[in-house]
Amino acid sequence: MKEVLEIFWAFFVIGASTFGGGYAMIPVLQRELINKRGWINMDEVMDYFTIAQITPGIIAVNVATFVGYKRKGILGGIIATIALILPGVSLMLIISLFLRRFAEYRLVQHAFTGIRIAVCALILDTLVKLFKGLFKDLRPIIIFIIALVLSLVFSISPVLIILGAGMVGFLLYNKKEGQP
Repeated sequence: MKEVLEIFWAFFVIGASTFGGGYAMIPVLQRELINKRGWINMDEVMDYFTIAQITPGIIAVNVATFVGYKRKGILGGIIATIALILPGVSLMLIISLFLRRFAEYRLVQHAFTGIRIAVCALILDTLVKLFKGLFKDLRPIIIFIIALVLSLVFSISPVLIILGAGMVGFLLYNKKEGQP
């Protein structure tokens, strides 16, 4: 029961302190799950993000479900998911109950502008961390450049790029046990 409560609290904190979702939550995940608790490592976070991007639903919720499941099975996945969404859902309910036209207030609009800037900074921080950990040899750089060109120049569907990169990654990195 203690571990279930720890899962709940960890993801409640993540849900309450993450703005922007998706990649903006990686620094918070790193602080709460890697640095504080040692439950997962950055490679696992990136694996969960990869899977979360190709499965239906919100990336943050999917990652919470995966980590919770890893820690405590189905119950852990459910608890982590509920804890992650609880702060945001509660805040939206309070706002909707007490404030009409919340987003039309100038103060709120200015706050959102600042929040968007901070989220961009968090995403940039995440990208820098991804680059440091990912490009250990030439193969990831080549895959990255090809995916970037296909996206920016040719406007290829992200689904096709992800599937193609997955197949290329499988072919490039699929080695039998014991082989270099």
